[in-house]
Amino acid sequence: MESLPFDPEILKTLARMPMPFGKYKGKLLVDLPEDYVVWFKQKGFPEGKLGELLGLLYEIKLYGMEELLTPLKK
Repeated sequence: MESLPFDPEILKTLARMPMPFGKYKGKLLVDLPEDYVVWFKQKGFPEGKLGELLGLLYEIKLYGMEELLTPLKK
């Protein structure tokens, strides 16, 4: 099985990017409530970069790895 290339900068982006719309507009993606991220998973993530980031965030929250992003918030 071939591994996909991974850009570590995406974790910094995930830790520092604010939600651009909705109930949590302005809140950092990494700080979004888990139930909100799960709701997106069920309804479908938005297109583009935001959707990719929310999908990654879902996986991180699913496996309880949010603490990996804490030092990157600065």
